[in-house]
Amino acid sequence: MTDLPDPAAPGGSRVARGLGATARATRRAGSFTMRTAKRAAEAQGAGESGLSRLIQMHFFNTAGDAAVAIALAGTLFFTVPSGEARGQVALFLGLTMLPFAIVAPLIGPFLDRFAHGRRWAIGATMAIRAFLCWVLAGAVQTESTWLFPAALGVLVASKAYGVTRAAAVPRLLPQDFTLVKANGRVSMSGIVGVAVSGPIAGLASLAGPEWVLRYAFLLFVAATIAAVRLPPAVDSSAGEGDLVLRGDARGKRTGSMRIPPAVAYALRANCGPRWLSGFLIMFMAFQLRENPIDGWSTEVLTALVVGGAAAGNLLGVVAASVLKRINPAVTVTAILLVDVGVVVFAFVLYGVVALALLGLVAGLGQALAKFSLDATIQRDVPHRVQASAFARSDTTLQLAWVIGGFVGIAMPIDPPRLGLGVAVAVLAAWAGFVLTRTPRRTRPEVQTGS
Repeated sequence: MTDLPDPAAPGGSRVARGLGATARATRRAGSFTMRTAKRAAEAQGAGESGLSRLIQMHFFNTAGDAAVAIALAGTLFFTVPSGEARGQVALFLGLTMLPFAIVAPLIGPFLDRFAHGRRWAIGATMAIRAFLCWVLAGAVQTESTWLFPAALGVLVASKAYGVTRAAAVPRLLPQDFTLVKANGRVSMSGIVGVAVSGPIAGLASLAGPEWVLRYAFLLFVAATIAAVRLPPAVDSSAGEGDLVLRGDARGKRTGSMRIPPAVAYALRANCGPRWLSGFLIMFMAFQLRENPIDGWSTEVLTALVVGGAAAGNLLGVVAASVLKRINPAVTVTAILLVDVGVVVFAFVLYGVVALALLGLVAGLGQALAKFSLDATIQRDVPHRVQASAFARSDTTLQLAWVIGGFVGIAMPIDPPRLGLGVAVAVLAAWAGFVLTRTPRRTRPEVQTGS
């Protein structure tokens, strides 16, 4: 066996100096990366408005979510073997609705009561996930019955964070920033968080999923601290009014919220791209396995479609974060029509290129359409009911995704183009419905004062 170099010897000294130089270079590279990321987060007035702190908090949030997903990927909660019956996949789709079923009717209105304490409400969603990650670490290790309830709790808290964070963005909007751009900038930090945290969590998983969950615990603790340190402007309601609800002439609240026409239109338009996303994931998962295109393996074909969708989503985030002006109503309309066109293209010219392009456009459209919907809600729905509005819109979109997935599972795989033909018919019909119900060009009626 070869002895290790003696650090006192000339060769050992060179090794020690080399290791020291490597450590210093790594430290300098890390410091440079952190400074660059901080400057990017604070650019264009985001530092002065406080948006940069929200961006930094969202980084830790998505990094923690990515770690949880990696940790639970091999558990019974998330495992759906490809060879199992379609009914089990359909059951998994139904389970994805559970967090939304809780968020919409219960947590959304509850979070609206924190109109003057959003920092603590956001921090609570982080702290709850930190606690549940610690519980999950033990449950995974011992195969405890608490695995499913704790995992469901993490998903619910994650959705609650999403609606509360979205309601906080308008309070930190820098000058000359559009809401779409601000939402895109925040989402970009999330992509960076996933890119940084994913490899770390992957390495930790070699020691066991419980260590990944403990790593996620630390990330959510950091996110909790970042949430509490958000600027006081997050809790401000200056210059905002309350949405007039159905009631008497004096505007007292005696009924349910009247959804602003622009919000209703954007939500309906978003259902098309979201339905297409659920359909493609489930339909192509079975289609490409049973009917691969000549000369291409199932794994490569699936990677092309899924990779195209991921690349499209990334492009949508980048576009939303850099575009200076974007009209939400025009954007959601254009995306719905483009989705119809690209599905027609894939139906007529069924092949590798057509399917990859379909995934790319579907991912891009879904991201931009969601940013436009969020911006419309932030613009037209008053602060006191924004959390409920986001919870209900997210539930509606998830329902559209699940319905698309169910249709994709139920479709026969022969002939291969039949499923895409059905998708063309559904999207075209939905686009016609949405376009014939264009909202009046009016702003929502508001009532000033407390």
